[in-house]
Amino acid sequence: MTIAVDFDGTIVEHRYPEIGKELPFATQTLKMLIEQRHKLILWSVREGKLLDDAVEWCRQRGVEFYAVNKDFPEEEENKNQSFSRKIKADVWIDDRNLGGLPDWGTIYQIITEKKTYEQVLHERLSAEVPEPKKKWWQF
Repeated sequence: MTIAVDFDGTIVEHRYPEIGKELPFATQTLKMLIEQRHKLILWSVREGKLLDDAVEWCRQRGVEFYAVNKDFPEEEENKNQSFSRKIKADVWIDDRNLGGLPDWGTIYQIITEKKTYEQVLHERLSAEVPEPKKKWWQF
């Protein structure tokens, strides 16, 4: 799959223009998705040095993106008649989703098991809860 990933508020805490602390398991999950041959695109409002800093921050943690703010690495705005900042991806991971950003474990489960967020939540809520032990007077 091609997966577009936001940076601020998604991989790191929202501290723009600074780089916030990493959200738990963000880079670890991204590295696992890359190992499984998913194409990750960093999709961020950052530009120039701020974008370069974010890309380098990820690179230092072992996350190498397929492309940054474009559909493929070779894409050049002035050479593409249909260039658009709208990324063509199968999945977008962004803290501005309706309902907010799930934890990275849930994100990984949704992608690798090809489930919807609703399915994952339903499974968790309907998981068998053990019956409470009977009291001595209930036997």
